[in-house]
Amino acid sequence: MVNVRNPAVAGLFYPADPRELHALVTGYLAAGSASGAVPKAIIAPHAGYIYSGPIAASAYARLQPARGRITRVVLLGPAHRVGFQGLALSAADCFQTPLGRVTVDQEAVKKISRLPQVHIIDAAHAQEHSLEVHLPFLQEVLGEFSLVPLVVGDAGPVEVAEVLDLLWGGPETLIVISSDLSHYHDYNTAQQLDRATSQAIEQLRPEDIQYDHACGRNPVNGLLHVARRRGLKATTIDLRNSGDTAGSKDQVVGYGAYVFE
Repeated sequence: MVNVRNPAVAGLFYPADPRELHALVTGYLAAGSASGAVPKAIIAPHAGYIYSGPIAASAYARLQPARGRITRVVLLGPAHRVGFQGLALSAADCFQTPLGRVTVDQEAVKKISRLPQVHIIDAAHAQEHSLEVHLPFLQEVLGEFSLVPLVVGDAGPVEVAEVLDLLWGGPETLIVISSDLSHYHDYNTAQQLDRATSQAIEQLRPEDIQYDHACGRNPVNGLLHVARRRGLKATTIDLRNSGDTAGSKDQVVGYGAYVFE
């Protein structure tokens, strides 16, 4: 029997109807630019699509020329519901979305399962949205691909970087880091904080990003640790917040999209 991780936030964070979801995601992607080099890694937000969908799409649009070339996605996002040490894999064979199933790369799972910081923790995946909301974008942009899904708990940059190094691969492998930015500040304060975080990302300085700067700080900092060592260039391609998209400006959540080449 196939072990399926079913969607937890379809109908909440994004449409549960496949046709509606397809139309929404392709509309967001059409507004983005596919120009420039295809990135090796991206950072994109994970809120409800009305809030962060356009920002996420600006990063995903850059991947459109790589359809058929990128065949594996290593997807890391923060834990919102379950506390644990290290990084959590899922025992699922595939992840279901309204657009279909995405197969988990079992060879990659075996490879990183040998690391002491990597564990199978299905509870960390069951209700977690930080990975799930990215899958429809990936399905629309890439078509068929295999997935390495990792929810990141209490893990330092070196621990995350060790996993990324093992799975880095070549042009067939894409690294996706899921993170929003500052939470629940007024509009102007959020803009200042998020500009500083974006500067730290572009300068590959994980030491300058604190927990209240980005909810996905742990996976973000792991990527920055690897990117600095491997000589990647990070670029901010979109930086907005919920006050710009679908919310009030009293208490906003920041969203940034970044590409690493």
